[in-house]
Amino acid sequence: MNRREFSAQLITTGLGAAALAAATPAQAQGAPAEGKHYVRLSQPVAVSTPGKIEVIEFFWYGCPHCHTFEPALDAWQKTLPADVAFRRAPVAFRDEPFGTHQRIYYALETMGLVGNMHRKVFYAIHNERQRLDKAADIGAFMAKNGVDSAKFLDVFNSFSVQTKARQARQLAEAYRIDGVPAIGIHGRYYTSGAMAGNPEAALTVANHLIQVARKKP
Repeated sequence: MNRREFSAQLITTGLGAAALAAATPAQAQGAPAEGKHYVRLSQPVAVSTPGKIEVIEFFWYGCPHCHTFEPALDAWQKTLPADVAFRRAPVAFRDEPFGTHQRIYYALETMGLVGNMHRKVFYAIHNERQRLDKAADIGAFMAKNGVDSAKFLDVFNSFSVQTKARQARQLAEAYRIDGVPAIGIHGRYYTSGAMAGNPEAALTVANHLIQVARKKP
């Protein structure tokens, strides 16, 4: 079993919680250490926002750690300085249900509904036990939350959304992401909850790496 498959199994079975609990948070160790609290990419990844320090959260709607991390992440990203560009990238460690969940996110993004619906998708999956892996169930969920289900499914099935999902897979591959939540910084580094000690500690590491990227344009 390769690292990616193992990470996906931890996420889907919930075993990752034990690993996170056993890890030592980065902030208890002083300055974050390369190779321990974060990884420097051997091959830099092109950024999509020239002139900005790009920060990317890699997530999966089915990941319980991503769900519990979302409030802290959302509050943090609102405090980022003007020279930092933040975005999210849903991962796909295998075709399904990851691919469907990627398309949910990018359809919401295309329709300008991430702010209203992103947390609701997490809540539906983790608190209401909805799988949201079938078009009929997704449409019903959207309609229940005041979204035109027919329009949403048209966007969900569109070529542009499928293209964005494919690009997100390529981005995660380039960053060598093997577990979520993870944070990529300016195409050069990434950290994760598992590496930092817990997802919130990963934000401390990300702050450090943003400063490093700012000093090394």
